[in-house]
Amino acid sequence: MIRSLLYVPGNMPRFLEKAGQRGADVVIIDLEDAVPDAAKTAARDALSQSVAMIGGRVFVRVNMNERLADDAVAAVRAGAEALYLPKVSNVDTLHRLADHLAPLERDRAPIAFVPLIEDPEGLFEARSIAKGPRVLGLAAGGEDLATSMGAMPTAEVLRLPKLMIHYAAKAAGVLSFGMFRSTVDYSDIDGLRNAAREARSFGFDGASCIHPSVVPILNEGFAPTEDEITWARRVVDAARAEAAAGRGAFTLDGKFIDAPIVTRAERVLGKVQS
Repeated sequence: MIRSLLYVPGNMPRFLEKAGQRGADVVIIDLEDAVPDAAKTAARDALSQSVAMIGGRVFVRVNMNERLADDAVAAVRAGAEALYLPKVSNVDTLHRLADHLAPLERDRAPIAFVPLIEDPEGLFEARSIAKGPRVLGLAAGGEDLATSMGAMPTAEVLRLPKLMIHYAAKAAGVLSFGMFRSTVDYSDIDGLRNAAREARSFGFDGASCIHPSVVPILNEGFAPTEDEITWARRVVDAARAEAAAGRGAFTLDGKFIDAPIVTRAERVLGKVQS
C-alpha cells in the first residue's frame, strides 16, 4: 500500500538524512524541479549514498531531458525501486527507457516507472502510457499541467484531467496517485485532510507531498477508517457463512449485499494487511 510519497530534494543531505523517519510509505528523491541546474550532477552522483541513507522504499524523480539516461542509470545502480518520470507524453518514452536499462538489471528486479502526465498531449495518451512497460502507477503533475494549458492550478481546473488520468490507471490495473488540489499549501490542514478523503472515495491510492507535516494526513486519509474495517470484516464473515449455505446474495443490517460489495470489503481488508 502506498498512501504517501514524500518528495525530498536530492541535493539537501540534511533533509535526506531524516526523510526515512517521516513515516512516508515512499520517499521520492527529486533530481528535477527541486534541484538547481548547478547541483543536478552532484545530486545524481550522490544517489547511492542517498538511497542507502533513507532505507525503505525509495523512488527517484529524474530529469526528462538530456540528463534522463544518466539519471535513470544512477537510480538503478543506487537500488531505487522506481523512477518518477516527469512530462511523459507518449508510451514510446517508456519503451526506449526500459530497453536502455534492461542490460544493467541482471542482478536486480527491473526498476518500475511512475509516469507523470503534465501536458494535454500526455493527457490524451494516458491510456497507452498506463499500459506501457514497467508502469507501477500514474500521477498528474498538476502545476505543470495547468501551466501547459495556460490555466490556474485550481481544483476546478484540475478535476477533469486528474480524473481522466485516474481512470486510465484503473483501466490498466495500476496505482493512481493524486488529489483534486495541490499540496503546495501544506498549512491548510483541514483542506488537505478533506482532499485526501475525497480522493480516496474516488479510488485514488495515495498522493505525494513536499513537506513532512502532510505525511500523516495522507497516511490517515488514504487508509480505511476503523468503521470501514469493522464493516468489511462483518461483510466478509457473513459472505463466507452465506456461501457455505449455498447463498450468494444476502441482507446485512437491512442492506443488500452481493458480489461487488463483498469484493469492496475484501479490498478494504487487503489495504489493512498490506
